Amino acid sequence: MQLERHPGHTGCPGRAGSYEEGGNSISEMIIRDVQLGDTGRIKCSLQNSDRDASAFLSVQVMGELLIPRGNLVVTEDKPCNVTCHALGWIPLPDISWEIGVPVSHSSYYSGLEPDDLQSAVSVLTLTPQGNGTLTCLANMKGLNAHKSVTVNLTVVQPSWGSIDKAGTALPTWAIALLAVSLSLLFILIIVLIIIFCCCCVSSRQGKKESSYQSEIRKSASMKTNKESLETNVKSGSENNAYSPDEPRMAKLASLAQESSESSVREQQGNRQPYQGPDHRLPGPAGRPQVSFIMTSPKTVRNATLV
Repeated sequence: MQLERHPGHTGCPGRAGSYEEGGNSISEMIIRDVQLGDTGRIKCSLQNSDRDASAFLSVQVMGELLIPRGNLVVTEDKPCNVTCHALGWIPLPDISWEIGVPVSHSSYYSGLEPDDLQSAVSVLTLTPQGNGTLTCLANMKGLNAHKSVTVNLTVVQPSWGSIDKAGTALPTWAIALLAVSLSLLFILIIVLIIIFCCCCVSSRQGKKESSYQSEIRKSASMKTNKESLETNVKSGSENNAYSPDEPRMAKLASLAQESSESSVREQQGNRQPYQGPDHRLPGPAGRPQVSFIMTSPKTVRNATLV
């Protein structure tokens, strides 16, 4: 059995050996100080036969793995980034993280270095809440080989001065509480505006109704006064200075009766005695009867129209 390497191999010459195991003949080749140039096809053939077999030899390179700045000091509950670089790996490894600190949030992403396509980078974003360790792991593809690097993470309490600095992020619960408070305040302001507008409208309506009722009462009062004036003009007003004429008329009648009696007596004294038959009417002796028809003056009631 013969093993042949591809002419492109640059490593140390291989050593071939053969042995039997379980009735089978085994031939192997050992390559020392393997280099990237040893990648290629390897052919195995039997002596004195045209039968052969081949395989492709792939060489992988484990490069460097590092976290810049080493151990880290960060602020509690403040997001921070941790970067891990894999340099000189062929092919590029799979990078993962082991987080040994209490956190409220963590995530990472991996990709190629912007300036070196043969290197990879992984960025871990976390919000730490305590001290601990962070480990970056790089696993080779197809082989049970990996490399890791670990750093210590120290968490410190935020200072009062740093809280007021621009760009300082508030905790999630504080942001949620602030948003709820602002929403409630906005709703309360809207309710107060609506109540104020309703009160203004009600006040204006009340003033209009009061003015309208006042006009109605004023119109009714003017109408009543006008009707009362017309009634007084039609019916007249009683003259309180009027005094009845009955006592004065009675006195005048008494004076007229006395004057008449005096005139009758004078006529009887001047008349001659009559010699003829004496026709006397029954009545009191020696007194003639005289009748007077007196017409009482007409009483007139004076009314003054105002």
